[in-house]
Amino acid sequence: MSSTLIPTLPDQFEEFAEARRNGFLSVKAFKDRGEKVVGTFCTFTPKELIYAAGAHPVSLCSVSEETIPDAEKHLPRNLCPLIKASYGFALTDKCPYMYFADMIVGETTCDGKKKMYELLGEIKDTHVMQLPQTQEKEHAVTLWQDEMHRLTEKLEDKFEVTITREKLNQAIKTCNKDRRLLKAFHQLGKLKPSVISGMDLFNVLNGASYTFDREAMRQNVQDMIDSLTAKYQAGETEFSANAPRILITGCPIGGVASKVIQAIEDAGAVVVALENCQGYKELHQEVQEDIDPIEAISRKYLDIPCSVMTPNKGREQLLQEMVEEYQVDGVIDIVLQACHTYNIESYNIRKIITGDKSTPFMTLETNYSESDTGQIRTRMEAFVEML
Repeated sequence: MSSTLIPTLPDQFEEFAEARRNGFLSVKAFKDRGEKVVGTFCTFTPKELIYAAGAHPVSLCSVSEETIPDAEKHLPRNLCPLIKASYGFALTDKCPYMYFADMIVGETTCDGKKKMYELLGEIKDTHVMQLPQTQEKEHAVTLWQDEMHRLTEKLEDKFEVTITREKLNQAIKTCNKDRRLLKAFHQLGKLKPSVISGMDLFNVLNGASYTFDREAMRQNVQDMIDSLTAKYQAGETEFSANAPRILITGCPIGGVASKVIQAIEDAGAVVVALENCQGYKELHQEVQEDIDPIEAISRKYLDIPCSVMTPNKGREQLLQEMVEEYQVDGVIDIVLQACHTYNIESYNIRKIITGDKSTPFMTLETNYSESDTGQIRTRMEAFVEML
């Protein structure tokens, strides 16, 4: 294959990179038209229920250190930066999504979040879903279905609507359509040599959640899939076939993506897969379309392989599959400071990746500060050089 250096759809990549910022205007336009907005924090929040209520789900600002000093007036310093940033943006009113949201949906994924929601509820109408902590027992599905019904009632009361089975089925089909397309985009990382950088991969997957014109989003993503596939088939690629291929797993990386992914790729590797929340973790399974919609939604979301689940065998299995399918040369586990579940689970993930898969592995603990950027670059250079 040729190693010709060519531009890869810079305008479309830039559009997705700026989607969160551009979405501020879209949310204001929604509110001006009288439409409803629901703020979310986590992939466990069922988008289908929100769409079925005629509202727009949007991920809230929680990826910057800007408001952390304000949050630390109420929250301990030794707390996950994602939690502090989330609360800080609500406290300071600096997040347009938070400002325009009619309500917030949270979930008890960790102790820090569920206690923060108590404070957040004093600022904004906040509905908290009680997430079961295991996937192995059938009663967990029953409990989670009860939470789906509670959220349904909350949305119906809040927006004075009725969420019908037909609306739920339509929302399921629409969200599954989005998942299939974004999953296909992520799977471009399986191509070798790679046809897309890790930063562009992240920006598109992350930006898609802030693109409120879903039809336009789908068309843009499909156009990129078609164009990049054609470039690969023509032997046109920016990356060498010898570039080490990296999979990133662990905590949500919205607040650290640029400093980590950029450091990896500046060192000569290419990030080909993102297992994190903004990546493959939520996309790899769809909601069943042939059973009761509430049960189907409950089972799909409960099966998300997050470290808050105990045990969390799903993540181990998914990572093993991805290491094979994406021809991964190294795995980097991103742990946000004070995220105890991912930090502890990193031990078992390391054993599986370095043992069963014989693949080099690194745990990187960081936060939203830029103070460790130089240290991260040094560590990434050393890791890539080892590969």
